[in-house]
Amino acid sequence: MLASAGFSDEETDAEKRPSVQVGDPYEEKRLIEACLELLDAGLVVGIQDLGGAGLACATSETASRGGMGMDVDVTAIPRREAGMEPFEVMTSESQERMLAIVEPADLDQVLAICERWEVRAAVIGVVTPGPATGDADGGRLRILDGFDGEVLCDIPAATLHEDAPLYHRPCVAPAAFDETTRVHGSGPMAASTDVAAELLAMLADPRWVYSQYDHQLFLNTVETPGGDAAVLRLKHPATGADTGRGLALTTDGNHRWCAVDPRNGTALTVAESLLNLACVGARPLAVVNCLNFGNPENPEVMWQLSEAVDGMAEACRAFEVPVIGGNVSLYNESLGTSIDPTPVVGMLGIIDALDRRPPGVTLSDGGRLLLIGVTQSELSGSRWARDRGHSGGTLPTLDPAHHLAVADVVRSLVTGGMLTGLHDVSTGGVGVALAEMASRSGLGVTAARVADHAELFSESPSRVVACVAPENLIAVENVLAAAGVPVARIGVAGGDRFSIKGLLDLPLAEVTGTYRNRIPDALGSGTAQD
Repeated sequence: MLASAGFSDEETDAEKRPSVQVGDPYEEKRLIEACLELLDAGLVVGIQDLGGAGLACATSETASRGGMGMDVDVTAIPRREAGMEPFEVMTSESQERMLAIVEPADLDQVLAICERWEVRAAVIGVVTPGPATGDADGGRLRILDGFDGEVLCDIPAATLHEDAPLYHRPCVAPAAFDETTRVHGSGPMAASTDVAAELLAMLADPRWVYSQYDHQLFLNTVETPGGDAAVLRLKHPATGADTGRGLALTTDGNHRWCAVDPRNGTALTVAESLLNLACVGARPLAVVNCLNFGNPENPEVMWQLSEAVDGMAEACRAFEVPVIGGNVSLYNESLGTSIDPTPVVGMLGIIDALDRRPPGVTLSDGGRLLLIGVTQSELSGSRWARDRGHSGGTLPTLDPAHHLAVADVVRSLVTGGMLTGLHDVSTGGVGVALAEMASRSGLGVTAARVADHAELFSESPSRVVACVAPENLIAVENVLAAAGVPVARIGVAGGDRFSIKGLLDLPLAEVTGTYRNRIPDALGSGTAQD
């Protein structure tokens, strides 16, 4: 087992430890580098990270997949707490640990590599015969109190893997939800009373949060957090040479969509992630997720979980993006009330030729504003609707084929250097997208062709606001037309006002100040770190 130096027995280490484990990215980095070197050197037969259920899961899964068995000496496992029971050691989910299977002849070389990276390594077990070696009675996972000591556990490894018991909990849709029409019953939508105030209420710059962390470590960050997706320069892991490619990362979640319809809401969340990657010129590679739900013993909550998983699966199949990992957080409730279903999606993408920095969420003075895609005048599930106590209705429709067409053409416009700024339309609709672009650039907006508050705040998918230099306007429109993607000219960037014809007219300073200060003011102290 490979473990970070955080498993020290030093008294000073114990004094620094929090009561709830906190991941250490520096320890994680050393562990990753050690594992990469072991893999490059061909010194590992198999390797698995220690996640849910810790070593109990990693040992059983590794043995089962290989058709082998495994003997584990629980006393040899590094630990930083005295007096832990064997079951606690085996199920601990301490971070920055890996289980590696190595040949005995390679052990000294493996240990030397780990020592060089300051990664603690210990031999905790041996692989034993199983079905893969013709031993039909083998393939057992045994936990021992010392290799020659008492057998604490002896079970077929597969019983904790593919033969693990499965729950079939009752699933019941809420009485207000019609599974045929996907309509979640609710009262009538409130009327808009002050569009300008409603827009300002939805503005909040997350920079106060993410700027507390160093996102420029190793100087590979090309596009920082806070936009549609972060972009990292991709260097060779061994030589450090620039590969000319980039990695893009985005995380997205929307409990409001999923409270209305967990299946379609989760699909919309996956779609948002894909479009976020396109906005920085990346194509999607893989998805991970964190599924946050209430008490699954409640049939309605179990239905939400089941629907969300199905919605994610359907979207990922349609977009041909594999799910490579995930996590589940259940029993999130307070005084018997479960949280809204909140699946969070993380999507990884790659930029094949990182020739230029993506334009980002910004505007250029005099730039023409285009709305790419089609607006559905539907407010159900939106931030605007939830702020007015409306949590039902029918979510906007996602057309996966059309969404892919929008993502593909946006990606080509970004990598072709044809845009000066862009932002996907999601929470808060076109209104918030324009306001964020204005606030981040310090340039005003004069917009039109937005019929009413429903079109302004709709969160319907497959839309992007783009800023285009006047001389490139026709060329961009021609590219969109050739791709069969609708586009509308909606305004121009510049000046010190933020106005949308017939709906609102605000000083840019008020829009920017509200956006920048809402979170610091709400927290009562602290500022964003520059």
